[in-house]
Amino acid sequence: MPKISVIMGVYNCKSFDALEASVTSIINQTFNDWEFIICNDGSTNETLEVLKNIEEKDGRIKVITYKKNQGLAYALNECIKVSAGDFIARQDDDDVSDIHRFEKEMKYFESHPDISIVGCTASVFDTNGTWGKFSVPANPKPKDFFWNSPFIHPSVIIKKADLQKAGCYRISKETRRCEDYDLFMTMYSLGMRGHNIQEELYRYCIINGNNKHRPMKYRIDEAKVRYIGYKKMGLLFYGLPYIAKPIIIGLMPQKFFKKVTKKQYA
Repeated sequence: MPKISVIMGVYNCKSFDALEASVTSIINQTFNDWEFIICNDGSTNETLEVLKNIEEKDGRIKVITYKKNQGLAYALNECIKVSAGDFIARQDDDDVSDIHRFEKEMKYFESHPDISIVGCTASVFDTNGTWGKFSVPANPKPKDFFWNSPFIHPSVIIKKADLQKAGCYRISKETRRCEDYDLFMTMYSLGMRGHNIQEELYRYCIINGNNKHRPMKYRIDEAKVRYIGYKKMGLLFYGLPYIAKPIIIGLMPQKFFKKVTKKQYA
């Protein structure tokens, strides 16, 4: 039985080269006691065919598929249902993991058995190369959820038992773009804690200069997730000013929004 179950949801993959690079970065991990479960979430392009070809390359890779697109939270939960590992690792289809990522994150779990989540910092890149960095606190506290999620979702490994105690990913209209934020706040509300290794063990893809506003409906959804999460953690009074943050940012002029976003990854 593998130690780690890596999970990925894919829907109409935009770059098959990026997908291949992402999967290869898992195959090349120095910690190799893993299985890789990839959910094709109702893709209508050639994604499934490409995934089937990838599946044939390594016996540890398993592709599951659904005809109808259900969203990332649903896809990840389906991966978890068929997973065999005691730890659940995330990976996105356009990102790249450093070859030592699993080894270093698992070593932290070994020396800190009270921890439920281990992630890391990341470099930010696009087709032109690395252009920024994604910083997150080493030891996130509940108040660190006020501004943004203090974890880079696809960089984390989570104890499966603790993930299940939290109910896995909540499938709801308001979590369709922030299922990770919702999950981590739920875990913290249950007394679980996490750590971020202060090394860039993950390469996070964001197209530089193409930072666009998310539709307002998703920003309203995030505000709802913040309200629910802060309330669960007993931080609603102090968190009230931050609930409207995604809506306020969504009202910014595009030029100013791009500057703020770029500064975030400086």
